Amino acid sequence: MMLWEAAALVAIGILAGFINVLSAGGSMLALPLLMFLGLPTQVANGTNRVAIVLQSVSAIGNFMRAGASHIGLSLRLSVPAVIGSLVGAWLALQVSDALFEAILIAVMAGSALLMLLPQPKLDTRPLTTERLTPVIYLAMFAIGVYGGFIQVGVGVLFIIVLYRMLKIDLAQVNVFKVLIILVYSIPALAMFMWFDQVRWSYGLLLALGSMTGAWLAVKVNMSPRGAMWIKYLTLVMIAAILLRLLLG
Repeated sequence: MMLWEAAALVAIGILAGFINVLSAGGSMLALPLLMFLGLPTQVANGTNRVAIVLQSVSAIGNFMRAGASHIGLSLRLSVPAVIGSLVGAWLALQVSDALFEAILIAVMAGSALLMLLPQPKLDTRPLTTERLTPVIYLAMFAIGVYGGFIQVGVGVLFIIVLYRMLKIDLAQVNVFKVLIILVYSIPALAMFMWFDQVRWSYGLLLALGSMTGAWLAVKVNMSPRGAMWIKYLTLVMIAAILLRLLLG
């Protein structure tokens, strides 16, 4: 690995970790970078999980020190997501590189469009056990399948379920999202490891950046204007990556 490649992994990791904790879309930067650096698609998909797990550990540690609550409810929601992630990771290992790349392009384009939609202002309220209906558990299973398969843009799905359906405030959504992703990403990473689809040197450098970005995201209190700036920067980078993928 060349020095500039290592620097790129850390730099994109910082941005991806920051975005993943506060919003969604970090893997839309990290996964294509791993592919551009020459990793086969399945290896890139597995290697990205190293950063996802470690950045989530970093973010959860900081959230808990900051007084995050409802950890038990997050773990309940994680159970169907874990089952789904194992299904999704297994499916990812069955598809060809060409099909996976086509799916990546499609989900990146779809996620970018969803990020452009305005977020409605809802009357939010704390989550309680009785609101965890079978529909919510089924949605968590579906998110787990998707996250285990590709992870890209999974934060958008969490916002739909946790914010729009359960009407949890966005600050709490971030805590729930990060903890659930951590729990379901561990078995998904284990499956990629079992099939020797993880390049640790790349994953750990990306994770170094991601953990730093996650730490910054928890510490920084983003203003609405600042959050929009990050969002549009992400979309510009996603557009450039999509163009590069489409050009082969």
